[in-house]
Amino acid sequence: MKVTKYEHACLVLEQNGEKVIIDPGSYTRPIEGEANVKAIVITHMHDDHCYEEQIDRILKTNPDAQIFGTDEVVKRIAPRKATAVHHGDFYNAGGFTLEFFGDVHAEIHRSIPLIQNCGVMVNDYLYYPGDSFTRPDRKVELLACPSSAPWAKISEIIDFVADVKPNSSFPTHNIHLSELGHQMYNSRIKAGTEANGGQFTFLEPGESQEL
Repeated sequence: MKVTKYEHACLVLEQNGEKVIIDPGSYTRPIEGEANVKAIVITHMHDDHCYEEQIDRILKTNPDAQIFGTDEVVKRIAPRKATAVHHGDFYNAGGFTLEFFGDVHAEIHRSIPLIQNCGVMVNDYLYYPGDSFTRPDRKVELLACPSSAPWAKISEIIDFVADVKPNSSFPTHNIHLSELGHQMYNSRIKAGTEANGGQFTFLEPGESQEL
């Protein structure tokens, strides 16, 4: 499997010519020309993860792609057909397996209502929590770790990596950061990953990693 990281929180996973696209949001370059997309996974309804223009670009060349998202995502993107997912749900999409974890977005502030969020485990290998620090119930081979957000503190990120103990990690959800900001946050994720014997990689937007 190959993972390509695009701007902010969007990931494209490819295996045997099939693809899954996760969180094609408004901060990501227009996603055009991607073929053989079996599934679009949207962890929650915020624009930086769920953006109708991006979804329509993908569906234009992949009209049969399955869409998976929270109840709020399904409602938002209607009349596009989508499947609502919740903690513990498991689906197949082409040669991919998708398992969902958690139900709630991390708190931004007590004055802002909480929304739904579901992290996703792909092929029992890559785990991406969306906008949450939901811990999965098993060993994670590759963690796509949020590194910057209005809802995140560096202490929470460090604890998340320490608890998950991934065999490898890379940062995502990071469009908010300057070059120096990347260095600071990446160093903490790297240290936490390596403390448990794992390896860290920093992917620039458009770069890929073979798994």
